[in-house]
Amino acid sequence: MVDSERMLAEIVQAGYLITSEPDTADVVIVNTCGFIEPAKAEAFEAIRQAVAAKKQASVRKVIVAGCLAQRLGQDIFDMTSGVDAIVGLGQRDDIVPIIKATLASDHPLEYMDHPCRQAGDYIPDDRVRLPIISRYWAYLRISEGCDHRCSFCTIPSIRGPFRSKPQELVLAEAAELVAAGAVELNIIGQDTTYYGRDRNEKNALAKLLQQIEKIDKLRWIRLLYSYPTWITSRLINTMAAGDKIVHYIDMPIQHINDKILKAMRRPDTKKSITRLIENLRDAVPDIVLRTTLIVGFPGETDEQFEELIEFIRWTRFEALGCFTYYPESGTPAARMPGQISQEVKQQRLERLMLTQQKIAFEKNNSRIGQTLQCLIDSVEHDGTAEGRFYGQAPQIDSVCIVDDGIAEPGRFITAEITGTKDYDLIVRQLLC
Repeated sequence: MVDSERMLAEIVQAGYLITSEPDTADVVIVNTCGFIEPAKAEAFEAIRQAVAAKKQASVRKVIVAGCLAQRLGQDIFDMTSGVDAIVGLGQRDDIVPIIKATLASDHPLEYMDHPCRQAGDYIPDDRVRLPIISRYWAYLRISEGCDHRCSFCTIPSIRGPFRSKPQELVLAEAAELVAAGAVELNIIGQDTTYYGRDRNEKNALAKLLQQIEKIDKLRWIRLLYSYPTWITSRLINTMAAGDKIVHYIDMPIQHINDKILKAMRRPDTKKSITRLIENLRDAVPDIVLRTTLIVGFPGETDEQFEELIEFIRWTRFEALGCFTYYPESGTPAARMPGQISQEVKQQRLERLMLTQQKIAFEKNNSRIGQTLQCLIDSVEHDGTAEGRFYGQAPQIDSVCIVDDGIAEPGRFITAEITGTKDYDLIVRQLLC
């Protein structure tokens, strides 16, 4: 999303018109993800739709950008006939001259000169963005790339090594986003808690958060993609003491069995993860914990899966996402023995998510009667509004449904939880 918003800003500043209907565009740019198989399938479907519109003469050129473009390069030309240009991650800010060159060319063009592969110090400047979904909340990217070598992951080969953005650049972008109307900033990076470690800086993330807190009119700061390995006591104390850092953390642990974690090349252990969760809840009693898990990793036994289920029951995460393992080409895990059938992986996924669903529903029901602050995201014509309390991240978590009251997007309201609807909360605005 950050890359798309940057490209859109460049395109608009160059005088091009943006349409929400791809079939009516002269040029369609498909900004892709290429992390796991479902993301690749979704990207290729979008590319095929754009190419189909081109064949009907309504679209002149189709440009493919993003992670899938970076991962596959010119192979995309062979896999999907009709693509006119492929744009690597390092050429994001050159999208306008690329559009002009593509419109003027009768031959497919490739732009894959990726700076981070050459120097290892290329850091994208994400200032000047055109918001896609909301101007009241935004993602604030503090780093690029990843130094971890998890055996299942393709990100380091796509995005390059970990590079922290300089603090002054992050703060400048944060100030710009807030000046444009954002009251919530969601901190992102391949591993946000690794921030500064590539430059041998201690407690860099905690110090950065304290500086972001000083920005006027900013209300919420949220931590996403925080690896448990680097969540320090200083960071926990900073969160506990902060006025704007919401008591929420997205902490992907992937598994809990020590043998599986070792095979995944994760530096954590069951003991260290368990201790961290206890420390977080001791220091921040009302913290909302979100995690991400993988089931069906090569060699995962029934007993190891049961261990994961029991850990979920013990931890009682407020939110949880889960993937079945996908053997991504080029990763060590794809060559491991003990590959598990898709049927077994799907069965484990369903059982795990049903286990989590029970926990999430129980936690929602326990909140009925509580009063909370809710940030309004959208309002329908009938007055029904959707918003979020601090424990709900945009796009990935549940929402608060305001069934009455006077609400405006971007405003905070005081509301009482009156009921639930599946994972969502039903709230009533309390008028002052």
